[in-house]
Amino acid sequence: MRIGALYIRVSTDDQVEYSPEAQIRLGLEYAKKNNIIIPKEFIFQDDGISGRKASNRPDFQKMITLAKSEEHPFDVIIVWKFSRFARNQEESIVYKNLLKKSDVEVVSISEPIPDGFIGELVQRIFEWMDEYYSINLSQEVLRGMTQRAMKGQYNTAPPLGYKMEKGIPVIIPEQAEIVKKIFHMYVNERLSFFDIAKKLNMLGYKTKRNGKFQNRTVAYIIRNEFYIGKVIWNKIKQQGNYETFISEKLFNQAQTIDISTTRKGKSRPSSTYKHWLSGILVCSSCGGRLVRSYINKNGLSSFQCTAYNHGSCSTSHMISESRLTPAILDGLKKVTDGGNIAYTINYTVNKGDSERKQLAKKINNIKTKEERIKEAYRDGIDTLEEYKANKEILATEKKTLVELLEKYTENKKSDENKHSIISSIKSAYDIISSSKTTDTQKHEALCSVVEKIVYDKKNDTLSIYFYLNN
Repeated sequence: MRIGALYIRVSTDDQVEYSPEAQIRLGLEYAKKNNIIIPKEFIFQDDGISGRKASNRPDFQKMITLAKSEEHPFDVIIVWKFSRFARNQEESIVYKNLLKKSDVEVVSISEPIPDGFIGELVQRIFEWMDEYYSINLSQEVLRGMTQRAMKGQYNTAPPLGYKMEKGIPVIIPEQAEIVKKIFHMYVNERLSFFDIAKKLNMLGYKTKRNGKFQNRTVAYIIRNEFYIGKVIWNKIKQQGNYETFISEKLFNQAQTIDISTTRKGKSRPSSTYKHWLSGILVCSSCGGRLVRSYINKNGLSSFQCTAYNHGSCSTSHMISESRLTPAILDGLKKVTDGGNIAYTINYTVNKGDSERKQLAKKINNIKTKEERIKEAYRDGIDTLEEYKANKEILATEKKTLVELLEKYTENKKSDENKHSIISSIKSAYDIISSSKTTDTQKHEALCSVVEKIVYDKKNDTLSIYFYLNN
């Protein structure tokens, strides 16, 4: 008698006779006839998933992992058809060979395979047929979607302002108002994508996916011809048969506006290389990171809140490197000179070794007292109730003393650690202030001692947060 596993897969194109229930029933019947036991935990099922890629099937992967494991819990995998196992011949061969090395056989209920060379050949023919069917099916689906697009029908979810009802886009009035506002702000108020996103977020409006607006979200709406009745899919453009709420005149006006004329101030460059302050500057308003947004002719950078750049933070935190660097160096210098970092890390004042010795002595005295009350009980001086009461009092006293001693020990470590941190900060300061070190060296030195630097634009202050441990 063998232990087996049953693998069930139903994708969206399967017929009723290949339902999960039917496959399980037929699989268990086959197992019973062939003297195979299938425990409940070895029934694996992937529903509504294509067989083209095995990596997309979680239960399939779980089954293969178990089959290859040292425990080797089953010897055969039963499927309704080989197409349930895989529709990609290359993957089918790979997985079957892996299972073969683990002495696990794959059998099909509806496609019995003879032994020997002929059986191998028949199995390859089945695999070729399954792969052909899968490729042909995908082509049929593509042809169907292309035909829908050519008829002006929609293949994907409609944009903000619409929902699908019986295959036809229907206007959602409250969302349509948001889209109208976007076109009005862009065409009539000449606001940039950035400014529109910021304004919409301040007003509490949400995107199609209930998120915050960003530059690209607004740009997608402004450029989307769906709003004037055009259905575009896979380079096919057709006139759709649904109601619109943006006039062609307004839409065309929006397309003629030069985006560079709507953005106030200098444009943001597409610089991608790292600065030594990258990833460590933080906006005090939203907690987002300040990223490089501009480089002047002298090569000095300016930083801005990334959430503000995307319109989801209402407060600008623009600050130049020429102001940041001196301020940060000044902050590090004050710490190393004064030896005080209490504004970023709170250290308990060390009360000295003498008090720790006193506490240790009192704890030892408790032990002596415990022995005395025990002797008093043994000698009949105290009753059992009195002994228990005295013992509880001493236990409470001892606990309090131990906690105090532990606290002082931690304070001593913190005090020692404080000096270690200050020494590390001094080393970081020397590296950052040197003209001979690279940006990478400066970045690594700063990040070794500083967790984050919060910039408060309103009060024009920097708060440096140092790591407690190095």
